[in-house]
Formats: sequence, structure tokens, C-alpha cells
Amino acid sequence: MVNIRKAEVSDLLEMQNCNLFCLPENYQMKYYLYHILSWPQLLYVAEDYNGKIVGYVLAKMEDNSKPLHGHITSLAVLRSHRKLGLATKLMRSAQKEMETVFKAEYISLHVRKSNTAAYHLYTKTLGYEQHDIESKYYADGEDAYYMKCYLNKKPSKDKAKNAEGKSDEEKDKDAAATSGTKKEETAKAEEKQEKSSAGKKAALT
Repeated sequence: MVNIRKAEVSDLLEMQNCNLFCLPENYQMKYYLYHILSWPQLLYVAEDYNGKIVGYVLAKMEDNSKPLHGHITSLAVLRSHRKLGLATKLMRSAQKEMETVFKAEYISLHVRKSNTAAYHLYTKTLGYEQHDIESKYYADGEDAYYMKCYLNKKPSKDKAKNAEGKSDEEKDKDAAATSGTKKEETAKAEEKQEKSSAGKKAALT
């Protein structure tokens, strides 16, 4: 059994080891310390029954940005514990804190173009959308997808554009058309009922 819990300072060395085993993007210990001292609510670990850290999520808030949003710095799960849903649980734990504690509007992250498994997780399971491609984002020159997940889903751009583009007069016409349709349906129903009643009376005489 694997337990998902908030990270503590004593977990940082194992988190770093997990990172070294799983990812080519590695960080010095001071970077982990910076995250946990600044945003202790946003670091989570996956711990197995032996107390070993088998996965983690490292996240932060972009405090100076407008609108305020969170960012996933790093996510990793040891190969021996993959396909257990741990990455999803780690992500959702951090995302929940971003929304409830920091009132983030959305969450951003970068993912390698070649990392199809991570891309599938973010888009199909967690609801992220691709917003841009950042050329040569990684140290080895690979491009990155820049992705966002809005915590309070907004209407699609087309729907919002159509709604904003309509004048008050057009909106009134839409309402009138809807109202007129309902009145026509009511009139037809009453007419049908009257004909039915007349038919029944004729049959009785």
C-alpha cells in the first residue's frame, strides 16, 4: 500500500534521489528547500509500506503573476510503482491546495514533446490543455509543451465570443423568438384539444 501525504523537510533527500532516478531535469537541494519553505502546502510524496519515497510532486505559486496561478515544477514516480495512479493522486493533492489555500485561477506546467505518457496523463486524466510550444526549453535542446488547467472551467472561446458579440437588441430578439415559439406551441396544443373535443361530441350525436 502506498500513502500520499504532504512532504516534510526530512523527505527532501529521498525526493531528490527519486528525481535523479526518473528525470533528466535535476535540481540542487537548495531548490527543494526553497519550495518547501515557501509553499509547504504544495509538496506531496508517495510513501510505500516500508517508508520509502517512491514518488513526489514539487509545486509552487507564481506569486507575482496576474492572474495568480500555480506551477508544477516536477513530478516523478519510480518505475517500480508506475501505473498505480500515484502520479494522478499527487497532482490532484497539489492542485487542491492551490485552489483552496491560494485561490489560484489556473495551473501551468511544461512537458517534453517526446514524453507521450505524461502528455496523455495531463490532457486525458487531469484536464490540461496545450497553450504553446516553447522551443528548446530543456537543456538538451528539446521543445516543451506549455500547458494550463483552469480550476474553474471557463466557457469555450467560441461561446464566450458569440455571447459577448451580441447587442442587447439581439439578445432581446433571441428571447422574443423563444417566447414566440412557446406561445405558438401553446396555441397549437389548445387548437388540437378543441378539435378533439368537437370530434367526440359529433361521435356522440
